[in-house]
Amino acid sequence: MKHATFDFLTTPDAFEDAQSYLPALDLTLLDSTAERAVDLLLSPGKRTAFFINAHCCNVMHRDRTYMTAVRCADVLLPDGIGIALAGRMTGQRLAGNLNGTDLIPALLARAAKTGKAVYLFGGTPGTADAAAATLIRRIPHLRVVGTRDGFDGAQDTDAVIADINASGADIVLVALGVPLQEIWIHRNAHRIDAQLVTGVGAALDFLAGNVSRAPLWLRRARSEWIWRLAQEPRRLARRYLAGNFTFMARAGATVLRRVSGASVARRALDITVAGFACVALAPVLALTALAIKADSQGPVLFRQTRIGQNGRPFTIYKFRSMAQDAEARRAALLATSDREGVCFKSKSDPRITKVGKVIRRLSIDELPQILNVLRGEMAIVGPRPALPDEVAAYPARAMGRLAVKPGITGLWQVSGRADIAFDQMIDMDLTYARSRTILLDLMLIALTFRAVVSGRGAH
Repeated sequence: MKHATFDFLTTPDAFEDAQSYLPALDLTLLDSTAERAVDLLLSPGKRTAFFINAHCCNVMHRDRTYMTAVRCADVLLPDGIGIALAGRMTGQRLAGNLNGTDLIPALLARAAKTGKAVYLFGGTPGTADAAAATLIRRIPHLRVVGTRDGFDGAQDTDAVIADINASGADIVLVALGVPLQEIWIHRNAHRIDAQLVTGVGAALDFLAGNVSRAPLWLRRARSEWIWRLAQEPRRLARRYLAGNFTFMARAGATVLRRVSGASVARRALDITVAGFACVALAPVLALTALAIKADSQGPVLFRQTRIGQNGRPFTIYKFRSMAQDAEARRAALLATSDREGVCFKSKSDPRITKVGKVIRRLSIDELPQILNVLRGEMAIVGPRPALPDEVAAYPARAMGRLAVKPGITGLWQVSGRADIAFDQMIDMDLTYARSRTILLDLMLIALTFRAVVSGRGAH
């Protein structure tokens, strides 16, 4: 099961210099889908699990006890768009948003099928009971073996733990709010017999009907915080407005301090060139789209999964230059490749449309990748991004080309493109990865215009 290390989010000496303390964690967050997260949480063994969002990271900025509790947790689950965006700043893309309100029902549904029992602890008086009633109604055969509120019911810690252990619960959901629930779990988990103890924040309030959930489309956009802010503006304005801004600002500042000057300059070059191209080439982009629509059926843009830096997949954008069923016909044409090695290229590819031949000859089909550059998935200069099946067939030395971001242009593109053999292409890409500089990038951008005019290897 994958994990993502957000080493730019906190520092070990954070509390020696509070001003340099930055949000989030130098900890390993679970990078997984909800289904696989449930597999891990219910696997044999005792564990504690905490959800981590932008607010949690901001709390760690001022609460050392909470940070210690988080550091000692067995599983950390990324929650919310703030964590996802902070990850993207360093090129990390999380597989899923593992928020407690969605994950807990899935966890308990699986627990019910395996006969595991749950104990609900927290919330205002009556909230845990109402949440239990909802869960029992929604999840067949679920056993809720105990409930306790987070006010008077939480005053005597020894009594709480004795009640949990006497219930025989396998799972304990603690809803005392951040940071109290994590600190409570950290201090007491070793005394609890349950297999899994996790903090669930406002999940019991949602289940009890105390707070209504955002519409599904807003939740899928990872923007449920907007809904909650609208419901409780006085209480949540500081957390979501000031807090989210503070979190992103600190995360961004940290990344800028830690990356090299060359990396910042290269990214600035990418954004500048891509932004200028969007404006200057707008007429070309529009005319190309109209020509593709008039020439053949199908969408104007072609989307395809490619492999980017460090082996991360992403969706590449190109103007469609082939028939709509091109992907389905690819396997039957592999034997006609003009190039030896892994990458398929054919001058007489029957899938290419009339307009496709023209835009390929002029490299116009690659222009939509400007979007990939602006999104940070590609650079202006770099190795061409390969297909997943091509990367799977790479010899070991070829994997070195994945050490840098793929690009729209590069050494291979200005040296003959498809006329260059696979082994030569790999040599060029490895050479670039070892010796790239801003000056080299500028030279390759300039040489790209000559390569486009000559059309050598463009098919």
